[in-house]
Amino acid sequence: MTVVAGAPLAAAVPGRFGSYPVEDVTWLLTDLSSVALERGTQDREEAIQGGTHYSEMLPVEYQPDAAYLALFTAALEQSAGRLAEAVALVGELVWAEAARAGHPPVLVSLARAGTPVGVLLRRWYLASRGVEVPHYTISIVRGRGIDEVALAHVLDRHPAAAVRFVDGWTGKGAIQRELTAAVTAWRAAHLEHAGLDDRLAVLADPGGCTDLHGTRDDFLIPSACLNSTVSGLVSRTVLRPDLIGPGMFHGAKYYAEHAPGDVSGLFVDTVAAAFPDPGEARAAARGHSAADRTPTWAGWAAVQRIAAEHGIADVNLVKPGVGETTRVLLRRVPWRVLAHPGRAEELRHVRALAEARGVPVLEVPGLPYSCVGLIRPVGP
Repeated sequence: MTVVAGAPLAAAVPGRFGSYPVEDVTWLLTDLSSVALERGTQDREEAIQGGTHYSEMLPVEYQPDAAYLALFTAALEQSAGRLAEAVALVGELVWAEAARAGHPPVLVSLARAGTPVGVLLRRWYLASRGVEVPHYTISIVRGRGIDEVALAHVLDRHPAAAVRFVDGWTGKGAIQRELTAAVTAWRAAHLEHAGLDDRLAVLADPGGCTDLHGTRDDFLIPSACLNSTVSGLVSRTVLRPDLIGPGMFHGAKYYAEHAPGDVSGLFVDTVAAAFPDPGEARAAARGHSAADRTPTWAGWAAVQRIAAEHGIADVNLVKPGVGETTRVLLRRVPWRVLAHPGRAEELRHVRALAEARGVPVLEVPGLPYSCVGLIRPVGP
């Protein structure tokens, strides 16, 4: 069934979808919790590289051991202040853009990596301005576009110019490109929504894909270290024609069984507790606004170069940045990890995952990211 969290609808999971408080996020997703969608890592990798779309199945959720969780906790404690400053900075940029359009922002995060960031931005506005802004989370799928049913749901309720798309970070920029294509097509078909903006707001933009960022440094956002247990116990989104019919939101699963290990609230609460003084944040945002934030797309060029250097024909097998490399190690079949020699402290969890999976880590001086994950090509 379709679940609109925070609305008075019956849910497959009694009372809610996901583990965030209902006021923090409205999930525009179809609940597929009862459907067996997981496939083993090797089986899933072969299917993806053989032509099955990644959105038609789910990886088996990685359950970290105590040592890995300790790395997550340490990373969160060390980076909370920097994360809080990035949330405040991008939050102020988004607020200024919305103010120019004459509306408070309406946050539309991209499930699921964008969802914790949307929650944090909502809490920043509440803490710094006393304003409750709407926050929806919807699906976008590389190669298949945005969930137009969910987007229509938002635009039926809010001005198009108020909507701001939110994600955690950029890698090479594939999702920003997907979003731009989707929004361009939507505006062409819905002239009344000409004010809909395709730019992503992210905490970190190492790919150089958007001007709405907290930093362009490829630093560790600890929510990248885990899967559903730091994203409201919700899976990656699913788009399969036998499960998602016309008029339905894209799907996802709620892993209620993983509740004992859920750190979604811990992540958000820890970062929110470190929010900077609002006046100082606004002053920093004014300085940031004056700087040149023009997208360079340097990440896309770097990925093409790295793919050529390692004999990889498909750039989708090159995953740049801390967040994307972590995803490779958690749910793909990694071949090798390229690491910047000066980022050892931030890459402790990457090295732990690589060691556990027997993946070599090669130090590459001058690497434009903290690290890059390379997926092993399979098949003939």
